[in-house]
Amino acid sequence: MSKQVKSLIEKELTSKFEGVEAVAVLSPRGMTGNKNNALRRRLHEKGVKMTVVKNTLARRASEKSKIKGFDKLLDGPSAVVYGKGSISSIARLLMDEKKNDETLELLGVFFDGEIYSGEKGVEQVSKLPTREEAIAQIIGAILGPGRKLAGAIKGPGGKLGAILKTIEEKAPKTPAAAEKPAASEAKATPEAAAPAAEPAAPASEAPAAPEAPSAPEAPAAPTEPA
Repeated sequence: MSKQVKSLIEKELTSKFEGVEAVAVLSPRGMTGNKNNALRRRLHEKGVKMTVVKNTLARRASEKSKIKGFDKLLDGPSAVVYGKGSISSIARLLMDEKKNDETLELLGVFFDGEIYSGEKGVEQVSKLPTREEAIAQIIGAILGPGRKLAGAIKGPGGKLGAILKTIEEKAPKTPAAAEKPAASEAKATPEAAAPAAEPAAPASEAPAAPEAPSAPEAPAAPTEPA
């Protein structure tokens, strides 16, 4: 293979890996042309691509991509499987293909800087929730208690009534009889039995203040004899 051809293939792989964040790798060894084409077609229907690569060129093409380091999974003839969907959904597709064809050799999965080697690694990733499933789980956990409360309110009246009745039965009860002796004791206290103070005399019945003594009259002046 000439340098010019290798350069073109490397550029093509670099373009394909642009924006790819995770890949799965399998070996096409032992696969006939018909099986290879059939697998490509089934994966393509799910929005997944499979590209047979030359290991050295694939390594170079991934140097400036988000899947740098995935080349550790490359072992002999290799095919890179990638797509826009979640890597866990891609792993599930490959596990289904493995069930249909035991000769399919799964080399592993690479994502988030981690390598999951071999068939066990692919199976492990296939059990992870997809992005949509993870979001649904979080929303379900948040809305769970509220949904139960709304169900109790919107449900039959008897259901909500039963809940209120249970709360009422569990609430601490104060016996009415315990209140009556307290009231009777209050009546028997000396303060309660003491007579009320006499009302103050009205202002009209109060004794009048003594009158001040009047001034003595002056003696009459003597009259002159005629």
